[in-house]
Amino acid sequence: MGCCSGRCMMILLCCVQLITAVERQVFDFLGYQWAPIMVNFFHIIMVILGLFGAVQYQSRYVVTYLLWMFVWIGWNVFVSCVYLDLGGLSKDSHILSLGVSSHSSWWKHNGPGCYSQSLPSDRWQDNQNPKLTTVLSCWVKYQYIEVLHCSMQLLVSLLGVVYSCYVVSIFSEEESYYK
Repeated sequence: MGCCSGRCMMILLCCVQLITAVERQVFDFLGYQWAPIMVNFFHIIMVILGLFGAVQYQSRYVVTYLLWMFVWIGWNVFVSCVYLDLGGLSKDSHILSLGVSSHSSWWKHNGPGCYSQSLPSDRWQDNQNPKLTTVLSCWVKYQYIEVLHCSMQLLVSLLGVVYSCYVVSIFSEEESYYK
């Protein structure tokens, strides 16, 4: 595998990361998830820097992208732990919305196969609270969809780490060859 194919693979991975980051950003906006919105914004900037570095043979940008990938991997592990209620974290807390809004993931009410079904009215005397009269039923629970998003980001990020290390080593070899 030569320099061109390593660069091309990194460029392709950066493009995939941009597409998945924009998709994730849209759903975070719909769910008023402010912390992920900010982190996704920085992720998009860093992936663009990595893409620019791979295209322009700038190893410092690729190294910046590489370092950001480690932060991004840690962020996705954290978000997965929140949605899986691991390590004292809870998906019902307002960590991801920064306590600003009570909204949760967009997927909670709009996931694949989600529909509301009414409960028998004689079970609940309080008609003021619609949450007590309906049950949301989905094919896949929203927290698992969010964890799948994180898993996809982790997979692409790990590939990005591998290819960015390869591209930096190739750039270093070429620089030492021409000196």
